[in-house]
This record gives sequence, structure tokens and C-alpha cells, in this order.
Amino acid sequence: MDENQTADAVPETTPEPGPAPVLPPFVTATKPATDIRARIQEAGGLSLDRLPMLSVVFDRLATACSDADKHLAGSSTFYSLSGVESGRFGEFLDAYDANAVVGIFHASSWDGHVLVGLDRDFIYTMTEVLFGSDGSEPPVEDERTFSAIELRIAQLVFEQIGKALESSFGLVSQTSFRLERTETRMEFAVIGRRSNKAVQAKFLLQALNRGGEMFLIIPQTVLNPLRPALGKLLTGESSARDPHWAEQIAAEVQKTTVRLRAVLEERHLTLGEIAGLKVGQVLTLDATPATRVKLEGNDRPLFWCRAGQSQGSYVLRIEDAINPEKEGAHGLLD
Repeated sequence: MDENQTADAVPETTPEPGPAPVLPPFVTATKPATDIRARIQEAGGLSLDRLPMLSVVFDRLATACSDADKHLAGSSTFYSLSGVESGRFGEFLDAYDANAVVGIFHASSWDGHVLVGLDRDFIYTMTEVLFGSDGSEPPVEDERTFSAIELRIAQLVFEQIGKALESSFGLVSQTSFRLERTETRMEFAVIGRRSNKAVQAKFLLQALNRGGEMFLIIPQTVLNPLRPALGKLLTGESSARDPHWAEQIAAEVQKTTVRLRAVLEERHLTLGEIAGLKVGQVLTLDATPATRVKLEGNDRPLFWCRAGQSQGSYVLRIEDAINPEKEGAHGLLD
């Protein structure tokens, strides 16, 4: 028997259909939909323009820090907000490497941490202020390591800033800020991944004709739950309506030129019919002298009118206002 006969001798077998495969049941998400929205918002980053209350909080923080220093220093100190920006946490810290002291604060109600930093010029200026300097000596420009006294002064300032943070953020959320530790090396000032997004606010200190910089870094994960509160505007910022200004606006608006169009009838033609039109051809209309005319302004239906004549001119008499929701966007001719 050759190979072809052997192959023909083998009967073809069709596998019996087995039971249909059982698909696994759908897994119900255990996390609420708000978690998904929060992750999308976190991936997209914070839009500072949509958080107007954040600038208000930072302005209050600058004022609170200025008031706190009045009880410590004989010379006047002034804090001012110089800028707010969003970026990566690690990039913010790298700008102050070996040139600042940072304090790590824990916000208990937020279950998160924020970082406050004081640059070298800030520490030197505050040291002179607290020890009664009159500013006659030139400022210190030495980039040495911070002394024990300077670090103790930095910790004292951090304690005051913690109270100022509580009062300023009280507008949007009540929480306490507890100073956990201070660091002079930025690689140890870790409150999250260096690639995480964060918001940084910079404040300028002015005292003794010199100054320094304080910076506040808040991770985006901490601010995400506060978005609804930070997105609101203070009701006290809205001014009362000025009647004279409203009258002037109304007067100027009423001077605007509006072009009106009277539509007697509308007809829909195909492109072929329009291409076949010839000069002198007459188009018949179904409208009669009793048909109402539609008055439009800026392609919007306004009134139903009746056409007539007066002193040799065509005129329209307004009868009814057109309700677009009831009669459609263009109204119905009758």
C-alpha cells in the first residue's frame, strides 16, 4: 500500500462540540468614580488659573508671616508673594541644592506633607534681625555650612510659619501643620517621588535693606482633594452693581446697528435645480397677501409680521414674537 492509499484510509474525524467556554464575570470596580477622575486630573496637572483661592491663601500667608516676626524682631520685616508655578518636585529642590534649609511639615487632616524652605540669604538676614543688627554692616556672602545658631533660628522661623499656614489655609480647609524635621541637604528632603508634580510659591523677605527668599512646595496629591474649595471665589471680592456704569453700557449697546431681513417664503432646491436656472425664469411662490412674514435679525427669527403698504412703501406690522423652542429654529410659515 502506497502513501496515498494510507492517507485515504484514515477517516476524517470532526471534534465534537464541547461546552461553550465560560467567560469570567465582570469585575465590579471597588473604587468610586471619583478616584478615576482624580487620577485623570492628576495626570493632566494643576491649572493654577482654575484655583483662584490658592493665590489668596498665599497672600494671607505672607501677611501672617510678617505679623509673626513683629513679636520676635525689633526691626520691621516684610514678606511678599513673588510668584506661583507648577512643575516637578525634584526640579524645585535642585534649584536650592546646598543653599537652603527646609522644614518638612505634616498636615494631619490632609494626610500629606508640605515643604517650606529658607534660602541662605534669608537665614543670614533673619539672624542679623533677631540679634539686633541695624544693617550698617555689609551682608554675609559666605557659602559655608550653616552654624548651630543659624539652624536653631531656622527652626524657630519654621514654628512661626506652621502657625501661619494653619491660619491662611483655614479659608479652604482646617488642618494643623506639625514640623517633623529640618534638612540642609535637598536629597534628604523627601516627601514624595522627585518626578511627582507639585506647586511652588516663592516669597521675598525684606529687612535691613537686604532680604532673602522663602519657598513653599505642595505636592499635587495634597492639593487634589482641595480643588473644589480652591476653585471658588470669595464672595466679598464681588463689587456691587454700579447703576451709572450699567446705564452707560446699556446706552452703548442700544446704539449697535442690527440688520433686519423680512422673509416672505423659503423654498428648498436641489443643486441640479439651481444649476438649471436661467435668466428671465420665473419662480412661483405659494405665499399670498395674507401670508405672515418672518422678521429675522442676525439669522435669528424674531417676529411674525403682516406685509402692507403705506405712503407708497412696503411696511411690516409686528403681530407675534417667535418662540424658537416651540416653532423650531426657523419658525413655520402659514
